[in-house]
Amino acid sequence: MKIVVTGAAGFIGSNIVKGLNQRGITDILAVDDLRDGDKFRNLADLHIADYIDHSVFYDAFAKREYGKVEAVFHEGACSDTMQTDGRYMMDNNYGVSCHVWSACQAQGVRLLYASSAATYGGSSSFVESPAYEKPLNVYGYSKLLFDQRMRREMGSDFAKNTAQVVGFRYFNVYGPREQHKGRMASVAFHQFHQLRQEGHVKLFADYGGYAAGEQERDFVYIDDVVAVNLWFFDHPTQNGLFNLGTGRAQPFNDVALAVVNAARSEEQAPTMDLAQAVDAKSIRYIDFPDALRGKYQCFTQADLGALRASGCDHVFADVQTGVSRYMQWLAQTA
Repeated sequence: MKIVVTGAAGFIGSNIVKGLNQRGITDILAVDDLRDGDKFRNLADLHIADYIDHSVFYDAFAKREYGKVEAVFHEGACSDTMQTDGRYMMDNNYGVSCHVWSACQAQGVRLLYASSAATYGGSSSFVESPAYEKPLNVYGYSKLLFDQRMRREMGSDFAKNTAQVVGFRYFNVYGPREQHKGRMASVAFHQFHQLRQEGHVKLFADYGGYAAGEQERDFVYIDDVVAVNLWFFDHPTQNGLFNLGTGRAQPFNDVALAVVNAARSEEQAPTMDLAQAVDAKSIRYIDFPDALRGKYQCFTQADLGALRASGCDHVFADVQTGVSRYMQWLAQTA
């Protein structure tokens, strides 16, 4: 069984390769752009059949040069929400996705692809419906446009296809193998390093009607993201666009406190509540940056109605559980 993973050296892609390996699947074509050479670390402990540069893969795949492929996990994209080069974003996220989808449909290859909760942008509801799609940046729009293309070509449930097509609207994913992402790495990743280097973690102060650190996001642990991807891989008759979050918004304060208490646990120190952590200056608040005003989602929470209706009943980790696992991994590898 030959599987393609694009963005394979990236955060979600490398974890999907890991998940496939754990099932004994190693006939994997890993597609990526390794101009950032340090991303090799995400593949070094994994088993793949071949590595293919992204500049070569898509045209060759369309020409069927790789033989029979069972499925493509399409994770390759520019995920920098601060990127302002719209032409690059649209070519990389929309154009490439259209190309790989066309090739998959022509060959009867299943496609499981990465969309994003950024498609909702300024919305206060997070249901997989055009009524709630209000992207705040060109990244969100690039993802939305491909979702719209899928609806137009294959109907609202993506059922008019020659092979399975599933899109996942990822919410705030965090966990191992994101170290290469720089400023786009999760808040948990940055706070781990802030705590080590400065002795405290930083959060935004009040903004958007929310008190300091109380802006809420749907934080989803990477192992849960992989599990849901593989559930749909196991259910090839399921098609459509699905939110992939926990369905439970939690404030950034919860993440910061979990990071602080994970470090205290390592030192065998007692845990603190939020007020104690703020009083001890382990959590500090900074002014909300002008560059993000009007472009920032203060609240996200995945509606899991469609996911549950598909039959996927995966149980997601909460912030306290997921962040604690992640902090243990970082402490062992950082």
